[in-house]
Amino acid sequence: MIPEEILLRNIRGLSSCLEEERMMLPNGAGHFPSMDSMRELMRLVREVVFPDFFDKQRESTKIREYFIGIGIERLYSLLKREISHALRFNHERGANDVDTESRELALRFIDTLPEIKRLLYTDVRAMYDNDPAVDNYGEVILCYPVVLAMVNYRVAHSLLKLGIPVIPRILTELAHSMTGIDIHPGAEIGEYFAIDHGTGVVIGETCIIGNHVTLYQGVTLGAKNFSLDSHGHPVNVPRHPIIEDNVTVYSNSSILGRITVGHDSIIGGNVWLTYSVPPESRILQRKAVATTFTDGLGI
Repeated sequence: MIPEEILLRNIRGLSSCLEEERMMLPNGAGHFPSMDSMRELMRLVREVVFPDFFDKQRESTKIREYFIGIGIERLYSLLKREISHALRFNHERGANDVDTESRELALRFIDTLPEIKRLLYTDVRAMYDNDPAVDNYGEVILCYPVVLAMVNYRVAHSLLKLGIPVIPRILTELAHSMTGIDIHPGAEIGEYFAIDHGTGVVIGETCIIGNHVTLYQGVTLGAKNFSLDSHGHPVNVPRHPIIEDNVTVYSNSSILGRITVGHDSIIGGNVWLTYSVPPESRILQRKAVATTFTDGLGI
């Protein structure tokens, strides 16, 4: 066999894939947001919202402000470029059409950074208050996977609310791959949110989570089932739980469907919950139950 012929034959086959052409969005080729840029974006955000933790410590306030300013400028330039790619990725639009819009959206995101920082520090405080194994806040910021997951989520959620496509999902999936914590950017999560350990946590798109909520590893806040349109495609309607304030959900519990867990409730470990419970509930798994699963209950 002649190596060159084999190589050329496979190059031609890989270059003309009909399935690839069917999946490509109109005008999408060449306008994907850069994965390397997304990682750089989150590095810059971490340095800006947690200064001195992820870069060199600055003793002088003026010098600290100077380096935060450099980070903000780099963040703005990078985000402006990637937003323009994202806008063209999802729509048939030319470069001139998206330049002004991408600048405006990038600036509007920069305006949300102080609030993102405030929320993230409440998450750090919640994690510190819920874990006797931690010695100080700095240990939480540097070591705990929930911080990485929540930085990505809170940035992604802000970008999603601005109407920016693609990028929010990329950011939360980057955190998912690094931490095992899967939070959809569309979920609404309040202040002082804590996830202990974190691996295997899933939070669906239409979840609404209040303040001072704590989840443990393996918790799923998911959909029980979903509706289909006339073409057989899933319909995007509210289908995930509402978790009110001061709720704790222990490890490996699944809370499914558009149900409400009332405030100040505790959901024990390994619980399968598909119905609403009132405030101050205590839900425990007392014994195994054999049943027939219907209407999505066996998900």
